Amino acid sequence: MASLSASNHVARVLSVANHVADVDASSRIASSWRRCLISHKLDPARQGPPQTLTEAEVRHVAEPMEQLIRLATPELEDLARVLRDAGYCVNLADPSATMLWSRLPGAADTEIFMRWKVYTGSNFSEAFEGTNGLGTALAEQKPILVHRDEHFRAQWSMFSCAVTPLFDEAGRLSAAVNITSCRDDLSRTAHQLALAVAIEATRRIEAAIFRGHFRNAWIATLPGDGGSGLLAYDDDRRIVGACRSARALLGLTDGMIASGIDLSRYIRFDHQAARGTDDPVELRRADGSSLGQGQIVPPLRARSSARPIASRRETPVDRFDALHRLAGRDPGLIRSVKRLRSIGDHNLPVLLHGETGVGKDVFARAIHAASNRARNNYVALNCAAMPESLIDAELFGYEAGAFTGARRDGSKGLIVQADGGTLFLDEIGDMPIALQTRLLRVLENREVWPLGALKPMPVDIRLISATHRDLGRMAEEGAFRADLYFRLRGLEVRLPALRERADRDDVIRQIASEEAPGCRLSQEAWSLLSAYPYPGNMRQLRHLLRLAGCTAEDGVITDADLDLPPFGGRAAAPDLAAAERATIVEALRKHDGRVTEAARALKLSRATLYRKIKQLKIVTTQ
Repeated sequence: MASLSASNHVARVLSVANHVADVDASSRIASSWRRCLISHKLDPARQGPPQTLTEAEVRHVAEPMEQLIRLATPELEDLARVLRDAGYCVNLADPSATMLWSRLPGAADTEIFMRWKVYTGSNFSEAFEGTNGLGTALAEQKPILVHRDEHFRAQWSMFSCAVTPLFDEAGRLSAAVNITSCRDDLSRTAHQLALAVAIEATRRIEAAIFRGHFRNAWIATLPGDGGSGLLAYDDDRRIVGACRSARALLGLTDGMIASGIDLSRYIRFDHQAARGTDDPVELRRADGSSLGQGQIVPPLRARSSARPIASRRETPVDRFDALHRLAGRDPGLIRSVKRLRSIGDHNLPVLLHGETGVGKDVFARAIHAASNRARNNYVALNCAAMPESLIDAELFGYEAGAFTGARRDGSKGLIVQADGGTLFLDEIGDMPIALQTRLLRVLENREVWPLGALKPMPVDIRLISATHRDLGRMAEEGAFRADLYFRLRGLEVRLPALRERADRDDVIRQIASEEAPGCRLSQEAWSLLSAYPYPGNMRQLRHLLRLAGCTAEDGVITDADLDLPPFGGRAAAPDLAAAERATIVEALRKHDGRVTEAARALKLSRATLYRKIKQLKIVTTQ
């Protein structure tokens, strides 16, 4: 639906409710609009903010979900990093559509989300706010994209919301993962692809919940549905649990599972052979028909007892392992990790320098994990993503009543929250000069003055900061405090761009195994991945492969699955693009503009050739 004025939008909603609009009357959007008008008695023209809980009310509502939020947070943080540059905010909401966890995108988009109260504490139930991604996905218990004017209320038509419900180990609705964008330059297709990424993240969260609940049972991973069908059984091969997709696949009910029904009535496999290997096993239904290959994971007790205690003593875990894995076989990074080992637990500040997307936050977390502060908090703030007016309060905290709108009981700043641990300030080159002065004072005096406080609070933090800017040059030009720059630069670590890494192919293979498990790369796809310069670095590669894993057919990622922009506009791009364009034009000329035959001659899929024709602005006769 194209963007409409508020009055036209209202007329459109009413016409759909009366079955006279030129849209599919059975569509999910149309059905939701009718629910909103008939069942919820809502007015599409009504304006105003959503219902929003106080901080105390949010804590009360979130308390029963603490474990789920803890399990989901790593996936949600990763999802937020992947989608942030596209202007998405990421939320986790409870089954009543109240947002309990939020990550906002860059500063330009954050202002809009804050103004419209799309953040923690706000409720977007369909019964209150009408058709919207969060409320409608929960009402129907199905993933959905609600794109701009598909919202019931006209005021929400600036947003596009892609939401997927989240189910617990027993298949019960437990939460929803919501990604929302306010940008008008993204097509519905782009949002559909983002929804696919969110669905995969939600499946991983559901798997973590299931595996955690049934950690003392055997778990069979069933094929199909993205490999997310999980079945738990005991040593007597009695089914003790099944996730929602496994229940649907096998026709299991709560009553069957509670009765301890025999596993062999549903699936059969060589259990003895499966116990001694991590390799996939062939699964069959009770009637002998094939289910495909699955994985059998032993109980936690079996996995731990399989490793003798003596061998653990003989091979202690190196706390720098994570840093060594990140360094891979790149000589520059190996030298940097060696220097980090040499300073050990000395409280020297570390400055990470690298392009956007190289993994500065991941590297900072690994430094924290390798230190004697690993048991304490790791607290992060992106100085570029936070509006200037809010950084002061977020970083230094404030006392009750310090300013209009302050929380009744005040707020601990991030510096105090990091006491005893590590404070990570990302994109510190974007920190306002006035706050640089206050931060320098904290580093020198080891104490922080919250806004409105009568006395300072002592703090003990290790500071890791990161930037893609040239802070030295900024200091020379007066755009960054020189004294703070030298205070931050205890040890400077340069993180190379992905295109510069000596072990780039190793990195691509590793990330492919993490983001698209169970998939393999075709030769054409590998050639494209290996040659591409990755202007978005690791973040772009992860997003690219995660999306490719969602769209791959039969577990094979082809060149058609790789959404690669034309070389990111780098210096080499014009020559490469020109050569590619000339090759395609010549192939089309030879085959009289017939795309199918040209694609066959170029050994490309037709979809890939059409995409390249569009990217390179080639005019065809077809």
